Amino acid sequence: MASFKYNLEKFGIERVVGWLTKNPEKNLPRVMNWVDKFAHGEFVGQRNAIRAAINDENHPYHPVVQRVVHMDPNVLKKAFVNFFMNANLVGWDKQEQVRNKYGCNAPWAILLDPTSACNLHCTGCWAAEYGNKLNLSFDEIDDIIRQGKEIGVYMYIYTGGEPLVRKDDLIKLCEKHNDCMFLSFTNGTLLDAAFADEIKRVGNFIPAISLEGFEEATDARRGNGVYDRVIAATKLLKERNLPFGFSCCYTRQNFESITSEAYYDQMIDLGALFVWYFHFMPTGVNAVPELMVTPEQRVEMHRRIRDYRNRKALFAMDFQNDAEYVGGCIAGGRRYLHINANGDIDPCVFVHYSDSNIREKSLLDALRSPLFMAYHDGQPFNDNMLRPCPMLENPEILPEMVKKTGAHSTDLECPEPVDDLVAKTKDYAKNWAPVAHDMWDGSPEEARYIAKRDRLQKASEKRQKELAEDQETA
Repeated sequence: MASFKYNLEKFGIERVVGWLTKNPEKNLPRVMNWVDKFAHGEFVGQRNAIRAAINDENHPYHPVVQRVVHMDPNVLKKAFVNFFMNANLVGWDKQEQVRNKYGCNAPWAILLDPTSACNLHCTGCWAAEYGNKLNLSFDEIDDIIRQGKEIGVYMYIYTGGEPLVRKDDLIKLCEKHNDCMFLSFTNGTLLDAAFADEIKRVGNFIPAISLEGFEEATDARRGNGVYDRVIAATKLLKERNLPFGFSCCYTRQNFESITSEAYYDQMIDLGALFVWYFHFMPTGVNAVPELMVTPEQRVEMHRRIRDYRNRKALFAMDFQNDAEYVGGCIAGGRRYLHINANGDIDPCVFVHYSDSNIREKSLLDALRSPLFMAYHDGQPFNDNMLRPCPMLENPEILPEMVKKTGAHSTDLECPEPVDDLVAKTKDYAKNWAPVAHDMWDGSPEEARYIAKRDRLQKASEKRQKELAEDQETA
């Protein structure tokens, strides 16, 4: 870390922030040149993609760049320093030190549930019925973030329940941890003008608003008038030049509407910078396996998202089909972990089993617990990057890890035996396996993944050598 701190001081991060806020369009190439000087040769693909979007007016993400540089100046500064610098460059060095010293995973982000409470009563969701029974206190969340920063985590993502039930505390946490970036998955209905002004003031909080589809589909599951309240929230954010995105769960029933080009264009028109697409997971005793998408729908999702990325100004992430870009399953602390409102530390937001609680163990001890080490030692769970998950596509793996480590169900509604959970995914996995094989084996995606894996391995070896040299001279 010594050389990295020296580089930050030497090249003057405040001066670079000044370039961004005073004349961002003109100075963006200078900013990228500055970043290149101390990136240690890492994140080459990401830096090249950003540079291409900056320089090429015909690039599909060029409009995204323009929207970013015209964000509120305070938010732009925080996004650059907290997200781009701290979460991705400064944090990576610290995470590598933890991985090398302790031989365990070290996450890029921590997902946590401030509360189990929710203000809506969506069909099929347990949160509203469970009520305001479970909460992480302000001090507990504060301590999670403190521990996280010690191991290099500067990105925190709120889930729930509905996180904005605790919006006063969330703003205070933004103020106290001014060097971190916070993203919140939210239903959007509690996002009013006063809270939008607070987001603008603190600068380091980004909403990811859940959208179920067009008005009819959204209100059918979530209640009459919810769609209009969501759209009103996006207008408040857009008027203030604040960044936001959407979170969309695609199922067998809503697949056509929620992945259509018209829907995608609507999200762009509303002002979103990004969208998270999540494959429906049958987590929970009352989950309906019939809502999982068909193999044909998943293939079409893979095609559509890549098509949209090549043509449209919206950064899209497909949680289940993008494993090639991150080398497989990202859970178990490899890139993220989840802490629920009861303090249980889950390997995945969709896998509710744990052998650790933040009220009993430190974050680092949890990462070295039997369950998280089973994730560490088992990843990737499949060489086919279209089959990354130990629950959904490799259902024989999760029960073995849970039983071997003595992990227990942390489901907040009703404990679910792990064999019951994977019983709902076995047919899915069986039907998807031959399709995934045909798509992956010998495909351009496989070739890109192998090339990227080898490049990252070489970069990691180089960085480990540099870290060792830094430690000797520190």
